[in-house]
Amino acid sequence: MHIDATAIVLSVRAHGEHGAVVRALTPADGVQPGYVRGGRSRALRPVLQPGNLVRGDWRARADSQLAALTVELIESRAPLFAEALPAGAIEWLTALTVATLPEGQGYPRLYAALDAVIAAVEAAPAARGWAGLVARYELLLLAELGFGLALDQCAATGSREDLAFVSPKSGAAVSRGAAHGYEARLFPLPPFLVAGGEAPDWPAIFGALAITGHFLERDLVTGRAVEALAARARLIDRLRRAAG
Repeated sequence: MHIDATAIVLSVRAHGEHGAVVRALTPADGVQPGYVRGGRSRALRPVLQPGNLVRGDWRARADSQLAALTVELIESRAPLFAEALPAGAIEWLTALTVATLPEGQGYPRLYAALDAVIAAVEAAPAARGWAGLVARYELLLLAELGFGLALDQCAATGSREDLAFVSPKSGAAVSRGAAHGYEARLFPLPPFLVAGGEAPDWPAIFGALAITGHFLERDLVTGRAVEALAARARLIDRLRRAAG
């Protein structure tokens, strides 16, 4: 097995006295694990930072073996870890990705989306500029893994107009008229989740995160992966403090 690809570092785990097992997301080959000799050294620790963009070279005699991995830094996101909010965003996004994606399966849309969200975190002067993208990444990840939400038409009427709520049971949109009398049992649907674009305000951001969080916890982040949710809780707490 030989893979030579650009990749986003997702996780680093100490292995042996000096090495590290690194998992990184590649565009075509998905999450790939590899053993980095000297991965805990002073020279490589800054390279093997979750969120960093690297060039990885994985080599193994058989697909069943843990590949030997060498890495070359393309872009460091280490400066983002000096601030609590960007650090929290990258911690959650990488933890979610590595906890839920099966290894060795390509998810090019997720790779492009993760790279774009991290770039937005790096570029935006305030969290409101990128927090909505976190929810949209979560929504895409749910869809890519078979738990997509049907937000394009009303589950009750089939209408594509005036979609205002989401059912917490079915994950389908509900129009304002069809939801009459049941609003308290439904999630309000922030329009930007359907139409795209930037989230207009903090209520829309937290509304979107409430929807994606519900379905992540119910359908996807289960079993051993539940530990990753602590990173999401920390991020949302920091976002709430930033929103005042």
